[in-house]
Amino acid sequence: MDILDLDVTPTKLGEPQIDDKVVKSGRTTGVTHGVVSRPFAIVSIDYDEPVGVREIECFEIGPDPKRPADGNEISLPGDSGSVWMFTSRSGKPTDVMAGLHFGGEGDGDPEDRALACLPQAVFDELKITLAPPDPESLEAVTGYDPGFLAVPIGTPQLNRSIKGDAVRLSGSEVVPYTHFSLALSTSRRFAFWVAWNIDGGTLKKLDRKGIGFVKDPRLPAAAQVSNELYKGRNNRLDRGHIARRADVVWGSLPEAKKANRDSFFYTNITPQMDDFNQSGRNGIWGHLEDAVFEDVRVDDLKVSVFGGPIFHEDDRVFRGVKLPREFWKVLVFSEDGKLKCKAFLLTQNLDVSEALELDEFRVFQVKLSEIQTRTHPGSLRDRDWSGSRVT
Repeated sequence: MDILDLDVTPTKLGEPQIDDKVVKSGRTTGVTHGVVSRPFAIVSIDYDEPVGVREIECFEIGPDPKRPADGNEISLPGDSGSVWMFTSRSGKPTDVMAGLHFGGEGDGDPEDRALACLPQAVFDELKITLAPPDPESLEAVTGYDPGFLAVPIGTPQLNRSIKGDAVRLSGSEVVPYTHFSLALSTSRRFAFWVAWNIDGGTLKKLDRKGIGFVKDPRLPAAAQVSNELYKGRNNRLDRGHIARRADVVWGSLPEAKKANRDSFFYTNITPQMDDFNQSGRNGIWGHLEDAVFEDVRVDDLKVSVFGGPIFHEDDRVFRGVKLPREFWKVLVFSEDGKLKCKAFLLTQNLDVSEALELDEFRVFQVKLSEIQTRTHPGSLRDRDWSGSRVT
């Protein structure tokens, strides 16, 4: 959140007065110091057609003679949008915002100067604030967005035979979280499917420090497998995310932080052997998406993903829990305007009493119809998820 090279974050809006000392970090001029020469001015700027001439209320900044800028320029094209911050007597930036840089002297003007919008006017016009919202005060979670891509892609639909096994939240079998949704099996206590959106253009780098795995308090505790399955020093089972944590931490910072926490609900977790779940062990399931998109040009860096375990009657039982040995994942994206889909199956030898080698895991790229056949509970089809055609 800090301003580049100034190492401060604006927390307050100030009112510039004559002779106030200010500093900015501009894209072109770098860090430059200035002195407010006129606290209020109206300037006319010609933005060419179709905008034309506009009058802008602003304040004027001149160079600080005690801290001259490189090249004696405090404003050059490319600096627009820089934040001018008030400085202390020692010249260090404070956390008080003086204004928003937008221009400089005109052609032929021998006097170096900078022009900045008055901060309160900008914030009033845009209806914004410097105070980040409390994550708990964000609007209701909407979950997976079927309209995320250019063509609507809905969530998988459960077959009638197992609809009654789905845990319901407010009457719906679809349970929403931040940027993902899922359907949870009451009998198996794992998700039938998880659907999530990835906005690669707004991904945030957040760590998981201080975030623990927890049951979703909105759902029956008995329908969720929690830490009792994973306890023990020699237990090789990992708590594996279905919707990857790194995939869902995008959007505004409060939104990304909420998605980060939501990804740790046990409803999004399945038991996976450590060798393929942990990225530090070069786990193939964790690296699958990275490998898929190495040579793919994804339009708008947006992807919708579906995944989950495949339930078998003869799945191995460990500590009273049937452990899924197969997982599926479907990636849907647009490349050069064409909707595409890639489907994968992974099988794992879940013998928790034996040491496993990486070559005991297998990942297969398959047709979408193969996923439909093997999952059975969900109607994942190669046509008409929601009226769309994917290839």
